[in-house]
Amino acid sequence: MHWYLRNARWNLRWKLEGLTERQLRTPMTPTGTNLLGVLKHVSSVEVEYFTDCFGRPSGIEMPWFEDGAEPNADMYATAEESVAWIFALADRCATASDAAIAGTDLAAVGTVPWWTNGTVTLGRLLVHMVAEYQRHLGHVDIVRELLDGAAGLAPGNSNLPGEGDGAAGDWWSGYTERLRQIAAAAPDTMSSTLPPT
Repeated sequence: MHWYLRNARWNLRWKLEGLTERQLRTPMTPTGTNLLGVLKHVSSVEVEYFTDCFGRPSGIEMPWFEDGAEPNADMYATAEESVAWIFALADRCATASDAAIAGTDLAAVGTVPWWTNGTVTLGRLLVHMVAEYQRHLGHVDIVRELLDGAAGLAPGNSNLPGEGDGAAGDWWSGYTERLRQIAAAAPDTMSSTLPPT
């Protein structure tokens, strides 16, 4: 589980490489999703779970989580929080988390005060945090593609159809156009896909 956590951190950092500061800060959704903010958020949440929730505070100051902080303050970097500062914060959070994980048994019990039933094991928090990273990595994949067209699973492994698979260079534009045509022909009505409760 710790390997999956570290891998998720690495994938997030990789998705932020090669972009300008403006691109990293630009909100790309109506709710303000931006790449630098995602890094700040997951790093901050991670270190709180693995240190504070087990009575081993990291000592990393995070005013965006304090009482009276602006809503969503962990989801963007302020003008005073430089890109280098956010990346360094992420490194400090990862180091503190790794030390706490290494020094704690998977069955050790901690408390997450902001959860309704906050009694948890380290194992459950590892699963939770890997899921948290993966959810946000999906956001990052889409935001990055919208910013500069970069897509793929990992360096050297796009995991996407392309010219290497025998697809023509314009395959994606044709594919996307075909999906637009299917969508345009579909009824413009709401339907529920949720099973009855």
